[in-house]
Amino acid sequence: MDRELTLMAVHAHPDDEVLGTGGVLARYAEEGIRTVLVTCTNGEQGDGPGGVKPGDDGHDAADVRERRLAELRESADLLGIDHVELLGYQDSGMVGWDANGHKEAFANVPVDVAAARLAVLMERYRPQVVVTYDENGGYGHPDHIQAHRIAVAAARTSGIPAKFYYTAVSRARIGELFAYMRETGAEMDELPEDFGTPDELITTQVDVSPYARRKRKALEAHASQGENIFLLRLPDEIQDQVFGHESFVRHFSTVPAPEAEDDLFAGLRTLPDL
Repeated sequence: MDRELTLMAVHAHPDDEVLGTGGVLARYAEEGIRTVLVTCTNGEQGDGPGGVKPGDDGHDAADVRERRLAELRESADLLGIDHVELLGYQDSGMVGWDANGHKEAFANVPVDVAAARLAVLMERYRPQVVVTYDENGGYGHPDHIQAHRIAVAAARTSGIPAKFYYTAVSRARIGELFAYMRETGAEMDELPEDFGTPDELITTQVDVSPYARRKRKALEAHASQGENIFLLRLPDEIQDQVFGHESFVRHFSTVPAPEAEDDLFAGLRTLPDL
């Protein structure tokens, strides 16, 4: 049987699938490549109805969970994702939140335990390409860091992925965006000097501009968290710029691939079964 090219994205919460990987998920699905999204937590620490925050009166974690998982299903449909797998762990919340200390929070699950579950999914789908966050989880979120840890461990123990990537935010591109926004009169905070990924470390830039509007729709599907998604409040032309490219750092590749890529599957499309 011919092998089936497969992309697996490992994310922490419902809505994380859109910004860094929504474009590649949509693009490769449209190309006929099988796409698999693994979402590690149920997002219980998200906003409740009316923007009520965790710990405030009226925040119902069970209700938030069900709403966010329903939004995830809608987002996945919009992006054309073939398979959504839920690990079902409890959302750990942002750094310093009370939820960090819960023994069942995802960030507190032994890495080998969660990685073993993810490795089972890698065995099932046999993805040639796996994408997740970098060592800092992109911006230090405990669940993102844990997703990185278990994805790296599962890839190592299973030996299945041929290429493994970290999502990245181009430091130069985000700097240009903030500078442009300030020129238009928008009030923008100053970016920390270390925000984003140094461009010399980025190995892979994928043009997903044909899917920018689809990414926007997928992000809008996560309506319960809309207060936290500032990109949806930007002008359309800025959203098109932001959503039109996705950047990655190649952590490893077991197949020959160009130093600078524009395709996560570079080096894989003409190989025999892996």
